[in-house]
Amino acid sequence: MARTEGLFVGLCTLDVIQLVDHVPGPDEKLTAREQLVAAGGPATGAAVAFGRLGGRPHLLTGIGSHPLALGIRADLDALGVRVTDLAAGRTEPPAVSSILVTASTGARAVASTNATGRRLHPPTGPDDLNELDELVASCDIAEFDGHHLELAVAVAAAARTVGRPTVLDAGSWKDGTDRLLRSIDVAVCSADFHPPGTATPADTLEFLRDHGVTWTAVTDGGAPIAWAGPGGGGLVDVPGTRVVDTLGAGDVLHGALTHHLTAHTTLDGPAFADALARAAAVASRACASFGTRAWLTADIV
Repeated sequence: MARTEGLFVGLCTLDVIQLVDHVPGPDEKLTAREQLVAAGGPATGAAVAFGRLGGRPHLLTGIGSHPLALGIRADLDALGVRVTDLAAGRTEPPAVSSILVTASTGARAVASTNATGRRLHPPTGPDDLNELDELVASCDIAEFDGHHLELAVAVAAAARTVGRPTVLDAGSWKDGTDRLLRSIDVAVCSADFHPPGTATPADTLEFLRDHGVTWTAVTDGGAPIAWAGPGGGGLVDVPGTRVVDTLGAGDVLHGALTHHLTAHTTLDGPAFADALARAAAVASRACASFGTRAWLTADIV
């Protein structure tokens, strides 16, 4: 059976992750228990998870040619994530995320510039446009993290044109997100995603429906996932686990969901709830180990 092709569009960073006993205070120095350096970013983490579950991920992002980019590329190459780098000619450092994970709780503190100052635009030349169209047409499903918005809007519209399902990882509301929603079929949002005029998860689900998104959900850590679609909605339980590190759990959820959605030729309420439940099980499993890579060698539910 051919492997499912997934296109992931969004942010790629260099993550420097430290496991610490506590977040240091002003002028405090401390020695970390463990350290991990890996490629990160929501779309990147989703692509890695998609590949772990048997899909063939292709990441459309900007990395550049700075020496730090070599580490990003080496990590993604080892994990089988193919990359189209729209910033290949840029020499400035990639975005670096500094992350502290507290050992006793698994909570994380993150500082990053994300896509600030690194805007990517869709290609405009005929050859580049043809290449982009071929990339979109070759995928079975496309996932977006909302970063590099102009690129995301163009690729999502292209995917909609050729009938490829589109999935949005909505971590936070950004200016212009409403433009992206016009070409999104499935949106799974964090509890921190607050569109204008919304205050509750029910408000968010209604907002997304009113903006044309067919299947929607709101996650809130280990709490049940609220979802809605044509004909109704419901709650999906998140399996309990001994939490070691919550970093990247949302990225894993979206990558796993993207993979499980491709198993359904048509989507209805039970199928969507099943895909969410399977994705939540994988994300929960990923929280049982430190960092964003150790879970890849574990048995997956």
